[in-house]
Amino acid sequence: MSILITIFEVLLWIFYGYLAITSLYIFIFSLAGLFHSKKKLLKDNYQRKFAVMIPGYKEDEIIVEICRDALEQDYPKDKFDVIAIADSYQPETLAALRALPIKVIEVSFEKSTKSKALNKAMEVLGDTYDVALILDADNLIAEDFMRKMNEAFQRGYIAVQGHRVAKNADTGFAVLDAISEEINNHIFRKGARVLGVSSAIIGSGMAFEYGFFKNMMKDVHAIGGFDKEIDLKMCRDGITIEYVHDAYCYDEKVQKAEVFQHQRRRWLSAQWVYFKRFFLASFVALITKGNIDYFNKAFHTFLPPRILLLGFMSIIFFISLFFLPNPMAWAWIGLFAVVVLTFFLSIPLKFYSLKTLNAIWLLPKGFFLMFLSLLKLKGANKQFLHTKHSSTGTSSKEIKNQKK
Repeated sequence: MSILITIFEVLLWIFYGYLAITSLYIFIFSLAGLFHSKKKLLKDNYQRKFAVMIPGYKEDEIIVEICRDALEQDYPKDKFDVIAIADSYQPETLAALRALPIKVIEVSFEKSTKSKALNKAMEVLGDTYDVALILDADNLIAEDFMRKMNEAFQRGYIAVQGHRVAKNADTGFAVLDAISEEINNHIFRKGARVLGVSSAIIGSGMAFEYGFFKNMMKDVHAIGGFDKEIDLKMCRDGITIEYVHDAYCYDEKVQKAEVFQHQRRRWLSAQWVYFKRFFLASFVALITKGNIDYFNKAFHTFLPPRILLLGFMSIIFFISLFFLPNPMAWAWIGLFAVVVLTFFLSIPLKFYSLKTLNAIWLLPKGFFLMFLSLLKLKGANKQFLHTKHSSTGTSSKEIKNQKK
């Protein structure tokens, strides 16, 4: 029996070591996120021409509204085109899109993916643009979004991530999803830039120098998580990714438990795939070339999702109060305090509300669904898992007024 207890304690200390490393990492970045990064000086005053590409798969319910809203930018109208990349849309949707002053590119694949849709669109569009701006089919953007992104390119960057925020908080899961997004913004984008490493990109609300993006995407064939692939490749190649904290892109948050689990399974699968593919190579690049940015980005694939981290830490915290011997109990209690403080530092003040308090009761369910997703990763990255979106009937201007 004593041997079993010893083995259990050794395994628990190993697990503690993993969680301690990852918890202290996000704690340091959360502290950095309280400050502001130093901006580069403008290198030119050129107004770049944007290709605003909006790939969508069976998004008939919302795509016309989204494209119409994307046209409402305080940026010269001759300096951007909105391009709807239509995969499996209904004829009436295509007709409504073509009635707008936008470009419509129809695509069809045996296995649809976002990377395929973007590659096909750029093949059709040619090379007349300076910037590729990628939106999801549910994204609204603030009217000054393009202007602020252009300023980042004027500072010399060729890859830029905007600030993606929630456009809905109508259910408890939507609130939790919105908070999760803002925690990631604070740690992996704002905090990262303060510490001098690249921002993480998200998959939408992001922009790239057009020729660079077109060439890079030719070698991207990911079914899920294509943004993680290009994120890692850019840092591997020494390209710094900028983050524009006040360029807002409004994104629909999941509203139901089954959608939450569906989406997180896809994300977890992509994280595991890219951990196997890039982590060791990034460590070698760190040792041999001093490529901190690449290793830092690959280290993200080693981190547990925040809801799993909080869930595991909460469970072991309560166990440590009654069952674990000292000093192990105090070690777990201290680490739990670090994790809680990290989240408090990272969550915007607007979320300290009664609505958030009500949503917190869903955290155990969210943890359970994420844990189940860990057991169902097989095959998730080999098939297209589509998350259906719904219309809000709300423009970006109305949403922006609500945020004030």
